[in-house]
Amino acid sequence: MSEARAVPRHLGLFGSTALGVGAIVGGGILALAGVAFATAGPAAIVAFALNGGIAFLTVASFAELARRFPESGGVYTYARKVVSIEVAFVVGWVVWFASILAGVLYALGFAAFAAEGLSRLAPLLDVPIEWTRAPALRLGIASAATLLYTLSLVRRAGGGGTAATVGKVVVFAVLLAGGTWAFGRGSPGALLGRLEPFAAAGPVGVVTAMGYTFIAMQGFDLIAAVGGEVREPDRTIPRAMYLSLGIALAIYLPLLFLMATVGAPDDGIARLAAANPEGLVAQSVELFLGPAGYWLVIGAGILSMLTALRANLLAASRVAFAMARDRTLPRRLGRMRGASGTPALAVAATGAMVASISLVVGEVAAAGAASSLIFLISFAMVHWAAILAGRRTVGERPGALPLIGGLLCLALAVFQAYAVPEAGVVVVSWLAVGIVLYLVLLAPGARLTDVAAEASDPDLARLRGRSPLVLVPIANPARAAGLASVAATIRTPAVGRILFLSVVRTGDGPASMKLDTLHEDHPALRDARGVLGESLQYSLETSLSAETLFTIAPDVWREVGRVAHEHDCETVLLGLPDLVDPDLEPRLTGLIEDIEADVVIVRAPYRWRMEDAARVLVPVRGRRDHSHLRTRLLASLCRTGGRQLTFLRIVPEHTPPEERHRLEREVRVLARDSASGPFQVVVECTDDREEAIVRHVRESDLVLMGTERHERRWRGFGRLVRTIARETDVPLVLIGRRTGRSARFLYRSPRDGTEGPSSSGRIT
Repeated sequence: MSEARAVPRHLGLFGSTALGVGAIVGGGILALAGVAFATAGPAAIVAFALNGGIAFLTVASFAELARRFPESGGVYTYARKVVSIEVAFVVGWVVWFASILAGVLYALGFAAFAAEGLSRLAPLLDVPIEWTRAPALRLGIASAATLLYTLSLVRRAGGGGTAATVGKVVVFAVLLAGGTWAFGRGSPGALLGRLEPFAAAGPVGVVTAMGYTFIAMQGFDLIAAVGGEVREPDRTIPRAMYLSLGIALAIYLPLLFLMATVGAPDDGIARLAAANPEGLVAQSVELFLGPAGYWLVIGAGILSMLTALRANLLAASRVAFAMARDRTLPRRLGRMRGASGTPALAVAATGAMVASISLVVGEVAAAGAASSLIFLISFAMVHWAAILAGRRTVGERPGALPLIGGLLCLALAVFQAYAVPEAGVVVVSWLAVGIVLYLVLLAPGARLTDVAAEASDPDLARLRGRSPLVLVPIANPARAAGLASVAATIRTPAVGRILFLSVVRTGDGPASMKLDTLHEDHPALRDARGVLGESLQYSLETSLSAETLFTIAPDVWREVGRVAHEHDCETVLLGLPDLVDPDLEPRLTGLIEDIEADVVIVRAPYRWRMEDAARVLVPVRGRRDHSHLRTRLLASLCRTGGRQLTFLRIVPEHTPPEERHRLEREVRVLARDSASGPFQVVVECTDDREEAIVRHVRESDLVLMGTERHERRWRGFGRLVRTIARETDVPLVLIGRRTGRSARFLYRSPRDGTEGPSSSGRIT
């Protein structure tokens, strides 16, 4: 149903690792090390190390999910596999915002480092130093950087940018080498004394610093976000994640230690951090490497912020692209740009969001606090998805690591929301906007796409923990195979179950029996054995997973309702002899009123199979009353073979051309939302609607149409349906919905003289 096409897999291990390293290394620590030292003192080293431990637990869950689902979209894609589309939207909305906020942090961080460098150059440039520190200048620099990188990502697919990543890693290696040399030349005892008091703010200060700086560990997740562009994803993605996070910690922890010792004044690092948190790293390195060290940090900071900004723009756009593909964001965001292979609109929308929020936030610390909080929430969702996927996979059980990691992420997120309430307000506001947007604009399309996906994907229902049951009451052995073929078509792939039911009616009549006359040669028992035997035979021949049930009851219709309720059936598939039977609709209405299940009514002749229906006609009237069920049915049909779908609308003969074109566009949109494959749209102008539809019906193998409704209640088959049933032998599918319950399927297929005896309104 999606118009999106896949981005080519062009990233190998080096490119994937470079993407992660580019996002992690440098940006977070250079922007937030000052905040961490000001909050926790030298114990900021412990805060970063603990964040690294939580991040490694998260990588383990990411790696497992990436192995199962090597697609773009990251956390959103994983959630969509294991939870409902509504919950998946919330996850995707959070994850998209997380990368957007990370982009805001790095855009503002780049502006801060550029302004810091300009302040040193102000005397040489003959400009006032106050001008270099003006907020407007920083916001302008941040917006310009975001715009340039957005344009570059619109023009080219992912990848690239590795030169800047390698360059900044080299710069950090020089800083570490210089700091180690300075530490060796100094007095170790005196230098270590600068670590005292190590944790003046106590454990609370450490946890607070963890909350501010967790974003510094973010970046490995971006590899999963572009998983659809990675070669050999099941091997490459986990290795690239571990490598990128390991490289980051190998740089972070030694650098923080050197800053707190050789890079700190005699009275400790905390005072220096409090005075200038954003410029702390540059000032600290200047103490042991001189002006050259200062400019190295400025250069590394600029490179780090830019590469991290680019990586987050790339990842956020891929999340938006994946959501648009599933209609949880507007469909246009899922379109590709020409030969460049880029989701241009998704990139542009993400860049616009980053630039806009940068202008509103304006501060690195505020952006870091909000980013850390929302990433903690999104990573907790990763652990949750890993637990669900593990539990719902046969032969596998999730270990303790996802549970531990998820609890740690949630605990730190709760503390962060308490410590920095402004960050919590930002997250809650974003969620509120997203929920309103989804309910007002996105929900119908997203639900249709999800219905089609679940009907087409054998693993989706299983991973979501669903095992829906199709109940098939059968009274006539000659129809058993036909009904079984319909049940096989509409059941959920892989996990859907089928229950064949034979009800022997007690009472008077040739098809009934009295309990006191029960014997093994009774016609009712012979029919029951024949029904179950034919059903099981078809199941064995087609490897269809099915069960059988035999019951005795005075009222077949009530018994069907009782069994459907007792077994919590998703669908009830009925075989009925005649849609124009006057006794049928009252019995059918009573059944529909009594059960919470889809109802499928079929008249299937001997040897007729659903797979024989190659040409499917779908008459529509422009309304979307039945879209949900129509989409599910069409997806099920297309899953079992190629179908030629034709959406037909009949309009009055004298309809003006412009109105006809408008109606054709309306039908095309409806068809695009409902069809799981190729389709054609036919709009015919005539005043004899019934004659035109019957003519098209005769040229089809199967017809799918909606029943009449009044105040959202089923009103029966209607005149058009009865006309089609009376004048054609083409299998007919009717769709009806009731208020507050799921839609209903109703089928009819032609007679062939093999029905056997039946009474009025009897289930066959």
